[in-house]
Amino acid sequence: QWCIPLIIFGIAFYAYAFKRVKVYEVFVEGAKEGFNVAIKIIPYLLAILVCIGFFRAGGAEKLILGIISPVTNFLGVPPSILPLCLIRPLSGAGARAVMIDIFKNYGPDSLDGLIASCIQGSTETTFYVIAVYLGSIGIRKSRYGVAACLIGDIGGMIASIIICQIWPWPF
Repeated sequence: QWCIPLIIFGIAFYAYAFKRVKVYEVFVEGAKEGFNVAIKIIPYLLAILVCIGFFRAGGAEKLILGIISPVTNFLGVPPSILPLCLIRPLSGAGARAVMIDIFKNYGPDSLDGLIASCIQGSTETTFYVIAVYLGSIGIRKSRYGVAACLIGDIGGMIASIIICQIWPWPF
C-alpha cells in the first residue's frame, strides 16, 4: 500500500531537491493541459459510441456472426466468444458487458469464461484508441496503424483460444 505513494513522493522530492523544478506549478500546468485534451476528445468519443450503437442495433453484429459461426464451430471455438471478438476492437465497455454476460451464462471458471478473460487481457480497443488518441492530436492517416493493431488483436484472440483449449483443465 505504501509503494506507489512512496514512488510518487520520491519523484517529486527528486525533482524539487535536485532538479529545482517547481513541482506544484508544473503539476497544475499539466492538469490544465490534461483538461484541454479531455475536452478535445469528447467529439471522438461520441462518434465511436454512435458507431458502436449502429453496429449492434442495425444487425451487423448478427449478420457477421451468422457468416463466421460455421467456421468457428468447425474449429471448436465456443460460439459465445464470437460477439466478444467482434466488439472488443470497438469498445472496452461493450466487450466487458459481453464478458460479464458470458460469465452469467457459462460461469467464470468455464472454458468460455476463461477464453473471454484472456481475450480481454490480450487485446486492445483498437478503433477507440485510434479515434480518441490519434484524433485528439490531429493524425488523419492511420491506415497502417489500424492494420497493425487489428493484426495484433486477431493474434491475441487466436492465442487466447488456443492456449485456453490446451491448458490443463480444470486447474
